[in-house]
Amino acid sequence: MTVLLRSLETALPSTVMVQSEVRDVFAEQPGLTRLGRRLVGAAFDSSGIDTRYTAVEELTLQQKTENPVFFDSETMEILRPGTKARNELYAEAGTGLFVGAAQKALDAAEEIGPDDVTHVVTVSCTGFFNPGPDYKIVRALGLRPSVQRYHLGFMGCYAAFPALRAAKSFCDADPDAVVLVVSAELCSLHVRSSNDPDTIVGTSLFADGAAAAVVSARGDLAPPSRPYLTLDCFETTLTPVGEESMAWNIGDEGFEMVLGNYVPHIIDDHIVGALAPLLESDESLHGVDYHEIEHWGIHPGGRSILDKVQARLRLSDAQLVPARETLRDYGNMSSATVMFVLKHILDHPGAGRPGGEPDMEPSTAESDAGRAERVCAMAFGPGLTVETALLTKVSA
Repeated sequence: MTVLLRSLETALPSTVMVQSEVRDVFAEQPGLTRLGRRLVGAAFDSSGIDTRYTAVEELTLQQKTENPVFFDSETMEILRPGTKARNELYAEAGTGLFVGAAQKALDAAEEIGPDDVTHVVTVSCTGFFNPGPDYKIVRALGLRPSVQRYHLGFMGCYAAFPALRAAKSFCDADPDAVVLVVSAELCSLHVRSSNDPDTIVGTSLFADGAAAAVVSARGDLAPPSRPYLTLDCFETTLTPVGEESMAWNIGDEGFEMVLGNYVPHIIDDHIVGALAPLLESDESLHGVDYHEIEHWGIHPGGRSILDKVQARLRLSDAQLVPARETLRDYGNMSSATVMFVLKHILDHPGAGRPGGEPDMEPSTAESDAGRAERVCAMAFGPGLTVETALLTKVSA
C-alpha cells in the first residue's frame, strides 16, 4: 500500500521582520554589554536570513502601539512580558495559523472533502491551550465530530516527522484513512534581549509559520494532478552526545531556547551514523553515494548546520537550495520549517537535483511529467534527536 502526501500548503503571519533592521534593534538594547553587541551583530549577519515573519504585530518599526507588550517602537526597547501574556497571544494568533494552513491543504487535496478526513494530527512546541488546535481545526473546517485527534506538543524542530510517521501508520492500518497533519509555530513570541550567546543565536534565527499536509492511501482516489510525495520510510536516532546542547525550557518570561554553538559540530560528527538505518531500509540505496539521491529536504536549523551537512555528505549546491532558500526567506520556524523545504522541492522541479536548475519555474518543466525522484529528508531537535525520512517525489 502506497501512502501519498496528496497536498502540502503553508501559511504565514502578516508582519515581516527584515533581518538587518531587527539586528540593529537588538544591538541597541539597554543592558547589553559590548561583547553582547558584537555577538548580536555576528549572529544576525551570519544567519543566512533576509526576512522572517512574526505573529507579534508590535515587532515592526512601521506602526505605533498605545500600550505595547512586546516592543515599544518609540523607545525601541524589547519588553519582557510574562509567559502568560505570551501564551495568550499564542492561543489567539496560533489558531489562525493552524486553521489557515489546514484549510489551504484541504482545499488543495483533490477529491477529498471535509467529510473524508478521519484523523487530525497537530504539532507545536511554542504554546499550549485547550480545547487545542486540533479541536479548532475540526470546528473551523466543518470536519466530522468523530474525527480522531492527536497533538504532538513540545517536541521541537523535528516534530513534523513523528507527525507524518503517525499519519503513515494510520493509513497503513486503515486503507480508508485520510489524515490532516498541521504544524504551526510562533517562535517569535519568546524572543528576549540577552547577553547569553545561546539566546542571541536563537533570537537571530527563529520565526513564525505553519504548514499542513493531507495524507492518504485510499485506492479509490486518482493520483493528484500536481507533483506529490509518497511516504516511504521513517527512522529516528539519538546522538550519543548533545543532550545539553539543544533544549527548550519554560521560564517565567516565555520559553527559553538552548542552542549551543557546538550543535553543528555534533551533527557533523554523527550525521552519517544517523542516516545509516534509513538508507539501509531501502535496498535500492545500498552503496549509493549521498549526492546521487536527487533531493535533500534538510531542516535549516541554521546556516552553519547546513554547511556541515553539505560538506560531510558531499552534496551539491543545488541540493541545498530548498533548505537555504527556506532559511533565507522565512528563518527557522521550528517544526514547520522542514515542511516548507519539502514544498519548495515539490514546487520547483529542478531544485535539489544534482546539476539541476534551481530557478526553473514549474511551467517550464513539462518534461518532468511522470518522473519519480527520491527525497531524503531530516530534522534535528532537542536530545540531540535526528529524525529522517525517505520519500519519493512523483511529478504528475
